[in-house]
Amino acid sequence: MRHALRAEWTKLRTLRGNLWLALAAAGLTVAATAAATAAVGTAQCPTPTTCFEDTARLSLKGVWLGQALVVVLAVLAMSDEYGTGMIRTTLAAVPRRHTVLLTKAAVVVAAVLTAGTVGVLGSLAVGRVVLPINGFGQANGYPPLSLADGPTLRAAAGSVLYLALIALLALGVGTAVRDTASGITAVLTLLYVVPVVGAFVKDPEWLDRLRRFSPMTAGLAIQATRNLERLPIAPWPGLGVLAGYAAGAMLLGGVLFMVRRA
Repeated sequence: MRHALRAEWTKLRTLRGNLWLALAAAGLTVAATAAATAAVGTAQCPTPTTCFEDTARLSLKGVWLGQALVVVLAVLAMSDEYGTGMIRTTLAAVPRRHTVLLTKAAVVVAAVLTAGTVGVLGSLAVGRVVLPINGFGQANGYPPLSLADGPTLRAAAGSVLYLALIALLALGVGTAVRDTASGITAVLTLLYVVPVVGAFVKDPEWLDRLRRFSPMTAGLAIQATRNLERLPIAPWPGLGVLAGYAAGAMLLGGVLFMVRRA
């Protein structure tokens, strides 16, 4: 196992594209948060005292976009080996396929946890600076964002875990389909298109179900710190829904990886 971990870590860090994807995921998360926090307090919310804005959730808005690069990184971790034929060398060095998949998952998750932590902390720092400028400060009932606050800490830590689960979901799909374009398209469709479909659902009951069981909508409930009773699903159960998707994808990918020829 140690040999396999070292090999997977070497492959991940020596391919320059992987490093740039991880850095870009963190940077895009912070940049998207900066745009979101700069925009609030304008036409949609002219008076901070009447908005009842969830500033912690708003400051983590960039995760919504940064996750796309996490998907690319995780899918490439497996599909790129099939594209280049490197998978044969990998399996020759580590014949136990479950070990290959588990070690690959470990290094991908470690990279995403690192990049996600940087992106989340950077996003909270941006929100702490920008939101008071737009009127969302102590004077209007919005205390400064702080990890000492329990709900904010849960939202921040949960966002990092969310990205790690997205990585496992993407790795599982990438392992199952073995093609970069198909894997990325499938995961991004599941994340972004399913919530869009909800806009066309008129039945309140089905709309509620869609929001509770859509992986992104349910998973990002972990970021909410206010009005939790209005959420389609509570924060931790919502993250649990995403964990179920990730586990299912890894199980499917693992089974196919075991039974198919390289």
